[in-house]
Amino acid sequence: MKNEFSAHEIATMLGGTIEGNPDTIVSGLSKIEEGAVGTLSFMAHPKYEPFIYETNASIVLVNSNFVAAKPVSATLIRVNDAHHAFVQLLQTYNNKQNHSSGIEQPCHIATDAQIGKDVSVGAFAYIADGAVIGNHCKIFPGVYIGPHVKIGDDCVIYPGVKIYQHCVLGNRVIIHSNTVIGADGFGFTRNSDKSYSKIAQIGNVIIEDDVEIGACTTIDSATLGSTIIRRGAKLDNLIQIAHNVEIGEHSALASQVGISGSTKVGAYCVLAGQAGLVGHIKIADEVIIAAQSGVTKSFSKSGATILGSPAYDVSEAKKLYIAYRRLPDLIKKITILEAELEELKKQKRDSDT
Repeated sequence: MKNEFSAHEIATMLGGTIEGNPDTIVSGLSKIEEGAVGTLSFMAHPKYEPFIYETNASIVLVNSNFVAAKPVSATLIRVNDAHHAFVQLLQTYNNKQNHSSGIEQPCHIATDAQIGKDVSVGAFAYIADGAVIGNHCKIFPGVYIGPHVKIGDDCVIYPGVKIYQHCVLGNRVIIHSNTVIGADGFGFTRNSDKSYSKIAQIGNVIIEDDVEIGACTTIDSATLGSTIIRRGAKLDNLIQIAHNVEIGEHSALASQVGISGSTKVGAYCVLAGQAGLVGHIKIADEVIIAAQSGVTKSFSKSGATILGSPAYDVSEAKKLYIAYRRLPDLIKKITILEAELEELKKQKRDSDT
C-alpha cells in the first residue's frame, strides 16, 4: 500500500494550488509547531503564522488568501479552507492506517451469518446466528455481534464492543472500544414486599447512518420498540442512554451525559458534559444544554440554551444565579432587621409596663 504522496497528488485530491516544488514527498502528518521533514502540516489561524517561517514540515496547507510576510521554505498548497482540508487528509490517513481485510483466527462466525465484501474480522471476534455484516466493514478483535444483528456498509467496530441481539446499525457507523449496544433497559416493577421483579426488555437499538459512538458508552435496548440514535449523531465516551430514548439527527453529546428512559432529544442539539435528563420528557431541536445541568422538564423552544440544576432557560438561570450570589448579603440584612425588630418589641413592652 502506498504510504508516500507528492504535493501534486495532494493538491489534486484537495483541489488546491501549489506554491513551490510539486514533487515534494511526504509520508506523515504533523502539527506546524512540531513539523518534521517528510510530513505535511497546516496553518489556518493567524496566531500560528510565526511557525510557518520556521517549521521543518515539507508541505503546509494554507488558506488561499494567505500572504507570507517572510520567505517560507516549505512547499505550500493553497486551499479554500486549510483546516477542513487537513481534516480530510486526517481521515484519509486514518483509513489507510486501519485498512485490513480477511478473517483472523481464532474467531467464531456462525454458518448462517452473512458477511459482505472486503470485510475484516479480528481474532476472538464472535458473530452469532443470523447476523448480517455489510461491505467494507472492520470488525476488530474481541467484538461480540449477537444473533440477528444487522450492520450496514463501511462500519468500524473497535475492540471489545458488544452488540446484543436484533440491534440494527446503518452505514458508516463507528463504535469505539468497550461500548455496549442493546443491554437490557433498567426495567423493574416493585412488589408489595418492596422487592423487585424484572420487566423483560424485548426491544432493540437502532443506530442510523453516520453515527459515531465513543468508548465505554452504553445504549440500552427498548422495553418495546426501539431505542433510536438518528443519523449523524455524535456520542462521546462514557455516556448512558436508557431504554426507548431517541436522539435526534446530528445532535452531539459530550462525556458522562445520562439520559433516562423514553426521553426524546431533538435534532442538532448539544448536550455538554455531565448533563442529566430525567425520563419521559422532550427536548426541542437545536437546544444547548450546559455542562452539569439537571433537566427535569420538557423544553419546547427550539434553539434555547438551558443550564443549572434544575435547569432553566439561560435568561432565567442568570437571574437566579445573581439572586443566589446575593444571598449572603440578604441573610446579613435580615439578621440585622430581626435584631432591630426585637429591640423595638422590647422597647414597646417596656413602655407598656
